[in-house]
Amino acid sequence: MTDFSRRPPPGPGPSSLDAEQDLNRNITPLETPAAAASPVLATPPRPRSPIANGVPLGGQQPPEPTRSRAAQSAPLPSVIFDPMPRPRVPPAQSAGVAPPGAPPPFSEEMLDVQTERRTAPPGPPPPPADAGDRRGGASYASSQEPERRAGPGPERRGPPEAERRGPSVPPGGPDRRSAAAAPSQGYAGPERRGVRRTEGSDAPAAHRFWPAQPKTLQEAGLNATFVEELVLKAIFFAGEMRGMDVATRLQLPSALVDEIIEGLRRQKYIDIRGGGGSGVGRSTMIYQLTTFVTDVLRQILDRNRYNGPAPVPFNEWAAAVKLQTVRGNRITRHRMQDKFGDLIIRDYIFDGIGPAMNSGRAIFFYGPPGNGKTAICQGMVNCYEGDIFVPHALLIDDFVVKMFDANIHRAVEDEPGAPSYDRRWVRCRRPLVVVGGELTLEMLDLVYTPEVKYYEAPFQMKASNGMLLIDDFGRQKVSPKELLNRWIVPLESDVDILTLHTGKKIQVPFDVFAAFSTNLDPSDLVDDAFLRRVRYKLEVRRPDEEQFHEIFQVMCKKRGVPYDARAVDYLIDEHYRPNHRPFAACQPRDLLDQVIDMANYQGQPPRLDPALLDAAVRSYFVRFDKPAGSAPTSASAG
Repeated sequence: MTDFSRRPPPGPGPSSLDAEQDLNRNITPLETPAAAASPVLATPPRPRSPIANGVPLGGQQPPEPTRSRAAQSAPLPSVIFDPMPRPRVPPAQSAGVAPPGAPPPFSEEMLDVQTERRTAPPGPPPPPADAGDRRGGASYASSQEPERRAGPGPERRGPPEAERRGPSVPPGGPDRRSAAAAPSQGYAGPERRGVRRTEGSDAPAAHRFWPAQPKTLQEAGLNATFVEELVLKAIFFAGEMRGMDVATRLQLPSALVDEIIEGLRRQKYIDIRGGGGSGVGRSTMIYQLTTFVTDVLRQILDRNRYNGPAPVPFNEWAAAVKLQTVRGNRITRHRMQDKFGDLIIRDYIFDGIGPAMNSGRAIFFYGPPGNGKTAICQGMVNCYEGDIFVPHALLIDDFVVKMFDANIHRAVEDEPGAPSYDRRWVRCRRPLVVVGGELTLEMLDLVYTPEVKYYEAPFQMKASNGMLLIDDFGRQKVSPKELLNRWIVPLESDVDILTLHTGKKIQVPFDVFAAFSTNLDPSDLVDDAFLRRVRYKLEVRRPDEEQFHEIFQVMCKKRGVPYDARAVDYLIDEHYRPNHRPFAACQPRDLLDQVIDMANYQGQPPRLDPALLDAAVRSYFVRFDKPAGSAPTSASAG
């Protein structure tokens, strides 16, 4: 029987979506306002002159009488031979004012304004005026709301929008499929849609960004030809689909998808096979491809095979990253204490990571292995409150880039009564991306797959508005110097440079809380230039004997094993102190798991028994020694 009597304090001892792999073309994120959202088969409308009291203003000629839709119909456009969207000329700005009290004459222009006016769904009140300072993002509700409510409908669609687009954009907008993308200069492109999403009562106060549901293809930032191709590929890969299923696959409103499907049906590219059960309308009909689409579909699949939710324009994502920034938080000690779960965190850990998290800048962890550096980073992500929106895919320079990763992004359920949002975005927790010794320089750039002709976003891009941990730094296949040089520019300027397979370079936001962790000697890995950019450094020390007991007690409670302090004392006195073996924070968990495995093998309940602890130590602590002049390797426990 082993004596478990507590021994006197020790002297100096140990220290402390199916085939979703297709491609796509892109729209220019910076300069291109959205293409016209007219039906697929309709001809572009002629510019109309503003009319006041039935008399054309500015000396213009009165418009021709409006013809019926049948007379305006044009030959059906082909997805391949008529791929360019036709720009819609916006109505001219009114140059005169009607006499006081005179009712405005009815015109088609008024009808357009009424149908395109967007109303915000009821929701929580807008965030306070100082909310922007707390998260580092601007609060738009106080400055933009008076301007949105001032003036009648037609006035709001005139010069203010044109001024936001800039003088270089023509009235009808450049061709979205042929204009060059240039997402640079701090993403000064059109952020009109992102701003509207943060205005009014449709955005909860806890979120700086709330993507509104698009009502037209123009608001979605897409053109009809691109959506047509997505619909054809969705039906091709599924064999046949109902209209509502197509809308679910594309994550677009059913009204928009129904118009596209009806246009493709008139072109005889798809046909109705039958009804899909109860319900009426095109959404319940079952569609399948016809033989007329064979050549067209072959050309579409040769360009890309992306089959999934409709992508989001690059500029909208860049604006969302700014509004959901990880910089400038106000994280206090009290807020952090209950965010680390079962970890035993000392005061010096809180004091080291708290200021770093508030800055959003990089932090460098160093210290012996197995003491919780990775677990600390996982708890740090939980300290950030609020959810973010991550797009399923992006559209960059006519190519699709997959962003959402179910292995990284943890989707959250919507609260009852929450306002609707654009389902091309996924509401998620702030991500934590961990990469270790498998990291290479190629993995830090856009990964292009020639077979499916689409891109996969790199790790740091998926970690946007979250945390990126470079674990086991110095053990990668690439040299530490080359890896550090790769991070110099993003850490300094908050902008990362990525390269397309065509050779074109693009700028993407680098809004990431980066952490580097190593158990090697830092003096052999980093230089002064890197240490200057990584402002916070923290040594994660070994636990002392008291903390070793605390970790054992926490792990026993978690594993359902009765905790016995005398058994832990026996373990320390017999296997740690005589061998001058240092403590490590991971050892209580690992030894306890082995005790449980051996107890189950012997058919007895798991407990901290001396015999089981001895067997666990013999299996866990093994030293491989190669004697001098001897080829075989001998293993010894100790």
